[in-house]
Amino acid sequence: MMDSEPPAATSGKADFAELYNQHSRIVWSLAYSRWMDSDLASDIMQESFLRLWKYLEAGEEEIQNPRAWLLRVARNLAEDQGKSSFRRHGTQGPEVFNGLHGKQLTPDTIIEQQETFARLREELKLLPEADRDILVLRYALDAETDQIAEILGVQPSAVHMRLSRARQRLAEQLKAKGWNNET
Repeated sequence: MMDSEPPAATSGKADFAELYNQHSRIVWSLAYSRWMDSDLASDIMQESFLRLWKYLEAGEEEIQNPRAWLLRVARNLAEDQGKSSFRRHGTQGPEVFNGLHGKQLTPDTIIEQQETFARLREELKLLPEADRDILVLRYALDAETDQIAEILGVQPSAVHMRLSRARQRLAEQLKAKGWNNET
C-alpha cells in the first residue's frame, strides 16, 4: 500500500517510521484524553499518520513541525468523532465498559475495581473538558508536565495550576456524591 516514496522533506520511509516512533504515543494520548477509549485513540492515531503519509506523498509543502501538525490533525479528528452520528446517539462499544483487568486479581476485586473505574469515568465526564483532559493526561497516561503543556498549548507553569484546580474540582464533586478515600 505504501509503495510511493514521500518527498525529500522527510526523505523516505525510514524518516516516516522515525516520525511514527517519536510521536505516535503523544498523538494516541491526545485522542485518549478526549474519549477515554483506547481503540478509538488508536484509530485516530492511525488516521493522523495516514494523513501525514498522504500529505507527504502528494508533494505538498514541507511540514516544519511534524509533531505539531500531527497533534492538530489528531485533535481535529477527535473533535469530528464527537460530531458523528454514532456518538450523537450515545452508542458505545462494549469495550468502553469493560474496565481494566489485572492478572493476579480475584474476580470480586476485579468487579469492585470495574465498578469504581466506571463510576470515576462517569464523574470525569461531568467535569469541564479542560479538567478531564489534564487529569487523564497526567494520571491515566502518566504524561510529564512538558508533554501536557505541548499537547494543550499552554506554558508548563499553567499545567501545575490547571492540574491543581482540576483535582480540587474532582475531589469536591466526588465528596458531594459521598465518595471518600475508601471508595
